[in-house]
Amino acid sequence: MNLLDNIKVAFASVKANFLRSLLTLMIIAVGITCLVGILTAIDSILFSMSDNFNRLGANSFNIFPKSETIKSNKKGRRSAPRKPITYDEAMGFKDKYTYGSARVAIDLYCTNSAVLRYKDIKTNPTYRVIGVDDNYFYVTAFEIEHGRNFNKTEVENGNNKVILGSDVVKKLFKGKGEKAIGEFINIGNGKFKVVGTLKQKGSSSGGSNDSRVFIPLLKGKMLYGTAKTNYSLTTAVANSAEVDDAVSYAIGAMRNIRKLKASEDNNFEIRKSDGILEILKDITTELRLGTIAIALMTLLGAAIGLMNIMLVSVTERTREIGVRKALGATRNNILIQFLTEAIVICQLGGILGILLGILMGYGVTAAIKGKFVIPWDWMILGFMVCLVVGVISGLYPALKASRLDPIESLRYE
Repeated sequence: MNLLDNIKVAFASVKANFLRSLLTLMIIAVGITCLVGILTAIDSILFSMSDNFNRLGANSFNIFPKSETIKSNKKGRRSAPRKPITYDEAMGFKDKYTYGSARVAIDLYCTNSAVLRYKDIKTNPTYRVIGVDDNYFYVTAFEIEHGRNFNKTEVENGNNKVILGSDVVKKLFKGKGEKAIGEFINIGNGKFKVVGTLKQKGSSSGGSNDSRVFIPLLKGKMLYGTAKTNYSLTTAVANSAEVDDAVSYAIGAMRNIRKLKASEDNNFEIRKSDGILEILKDITTELRLGTIAIALMTLLGAAIGLMNIMLVSVTERTREIGVRKALGATRNNILIQFLTEAIVICQLGGILGILLGILMGYGVTAAIKGKFVIPWDWMILGFMVCLVVGVISGLYPALKASRLDPIESLRYE
């Protein structure tokens, strides 16, 4: 018989012993459901977290001037003044850095003691002013709630425009960001038109992120820049997996811009922001291994049950095997027939388990409001595991069936 005939015979046997086959099939389905379902849920959670971390800067890196350690007269060591990244160097890097779809943002720390005024409302000198370019809000975790971002013309011309943090909106406009758009506020002695407001972000190690106001980069340079002013560079790539390659490309570009010789060390350093994401990936790897181990234990029980069912089937069909051999069936034909039957039962259980596993993964993803990922890898793994379980469980019964003596089989009652 060919493979198709063997599969038809296998389905006929499953139908003839439906309840027994169904129970075995369900045991296999439970194991595959655990395997595919949990792995799908882990992947979906990790994908959602990766997407969220990307928006928080996990797909970005920063370039800073590097402090050089030198010997002092007191036989100790101290840090030499670092060479700042100048405005021209920062702009040169932004123009020349062409890695994929990466975006480069430049920002300038202006002051952290600005006084803001709107009509008769005046703030304490505790607000931070930062000069930024048109890419800044694309590569950082700040999100515009009302209004718009700076455009390229405003950044290059240094227009008197401003984007306000949520705390500033609460102080000057009673939290109504939409009413702030188009209004004018005073920052120090300058008058700026509000073009955007930001969503609340919370605090970090650098203080409240919501007590900040952002002005165009060139305007910040004109008002607060000096010969020693450092301009910060932040580069974001499309996916956090590309960060390492992007960093290597950035090192070469920055060395050229700062005109470093081949023998000279970098006078700048790069800090990546993907540390937490890497920790999460390590944790999920351990979770995956634990899930696979648990699922394999369940499938081991299913394999033992299937082997028992197949041995019972061989005993019940001893006379049938004798008839087949008398009609010319070889040992190999009988072996393949029973092995195919075991594999068919496993694959039916696997299909059911994969469907239930996908539903389980989707349910978990929906519960956490994440992004569902179709688990093609785990679906293939489920089919492969079922194939292996089917071969292992069916091999001994199939060998036993193939070795039966045809004469003794025909006499079997």
